[in-house]
Amino acid sequence: MLRVFLYPFIIILYIAAQLTESTTLLYIVGIFANITVIVSLFHARGLYLYSGIIFYVIGMILFLLNDLPWQAFFLQFDTMLGILALFLLLPFLNSLILVGRYDKHLSSLLQYNINHVGDLYKRGSFVSHILGLFLNIATVPLVLKSLHKSLNIYPTSITDRFYTTSILRAYALCLMWSPMEIMIIKSLEITNVDYLFVFPILFLLTISILFIDTTIGKRKYGHLKIGLEQSHVSLEIIFKKMKDLLVLLLFLVVSVTLLNRIVQQGYLFSLVLMIIPISFIWAIKIRKVRRYIIHSKQHWQMKTKGLANYFFMFLSAGFFVNMVANTKLLTVLQYAFVHFSEQLLFLFCLIGLYFFITSFIGFHPLVSIVLLAEILQPIIANIPSIPLSIVLIICSLSTVMYSPFNVSISILASEINLHPYRIGVWNIAFSLLLMVISIVFAYTIHIVGGFFT
Repeated sequence: MLRVFLYPFIIILYIAAQLTESTTLLYIVGIFANITVIVSLFHARGLYLYSGIIFYVIGMILFLLNDLPWQAFFLQFDTMLGILALFLLLPFLNSLILVGRYDKHLSSLLQYNINHVGDLYKRGSFVSHILGLFLNIATVPLVLKSLHKSLNIYPTSITDRFYTTSILRAYALCLMWSPMEIMIIKSLEITNVDYLFVFPILFLLTISILFIDTTIGKRKYGHLKIGLEQSHVSLEIIFKKMKDLLVLLLFLVVSVTLLNRIVQQGYLFSLVLMIIPISFIWAIKIRKVRRYIIHSKQHWQMKTKGLANYFFMFLSAGFFVNMVANTKLLTVLQYAFVHFSEQLLFLFCLIGLYFFITSFIGFHPLVSIVLLAEILQPIIANIPSIPLSIVLIICSLSTVMYSPFNVSISILASEINLHPYRIGVWNIAFSLLLMVISIVFAYTIHIVGGFFT
């Protein structure tokens, strides 16, 4: 139970420190961050445990080699706390979707008017895309369970690949325009671009790719018939639920944007502050306040206990990145990127290659992008911000579909009893193509924009 109190406590301290700009509070945050690392060490598992230990040990070695004053040690742990705050509060939004039964109604589309597996591919991708905006990683097992009911007559040689492509591709594509996706938020912090400026571009690009993929998938699996019993599904209710979700998303984006204009602490910080109030307001709107409070409390406690992996690895990674920023190692890493700073297309390709390589050596994309922010620091002012934002967002989130160390891959692999590398192989060509498209698209925006300036 200690984690249920410790994790929110350090986040509250962090929020207070940001609002008051108190150095004393930042030192206290650093002290409790180390306590959190120690507590989480005993609960972290797998890659998160090993990565966290490596990050913390290397960070400590670099700190000692830099001969910094001892008190500066406690100021090195706040880099990732805004991100961890979002992870801590997302269950309140997830609970709203579950209490409002939005997930159940959307999943019922998978049982309505399905004639063949091709129809199911397109419908499954659509449901994964919408639910992924709000349920995040919980979308994968939920949609998989619904699809399995219809596909259990086929061998795993067909269904495993079907699940991998239809669910993971649609899920990754929804993250690429979601206002709550941490990789988007972090990318926009790096480029200093407002979400509203890149949203139309990201939305049109990802929806176009989704349409092409589902059209190809429908044709590919169209010859496989399904004998489903037609269940009663109210399309009117489903469309109403979809409309509600879009209104909720718009309400959230507008509220966060307005708050950010007031507090001037960044989109992520404003999003963290607004999740609970907006979720509660929406619970009032759908007239399920009591049920929401009960469910969200239980759901939040359960999810908070499971955050040990994230708190251990990300706090350690933040410490590591801050220490690397104070060493000559950063200069070496910066050299390659600075060398291509005048050749934008090559620079974008190098960024894509960077995410591809780090995803296979065990780096979480969030750790990769935080480190990349330090690497790009000397040249960031000279890179066109909107094209760079597109490349950072698409290339970093493409790893969701193929990296064997990604959570989405791990969950799907455990559900269908396949090795994560096998799942990644089925999506790697699509992911690389998507990265290339984003790079060419971003570079084209830069070229076209140059004619008007």
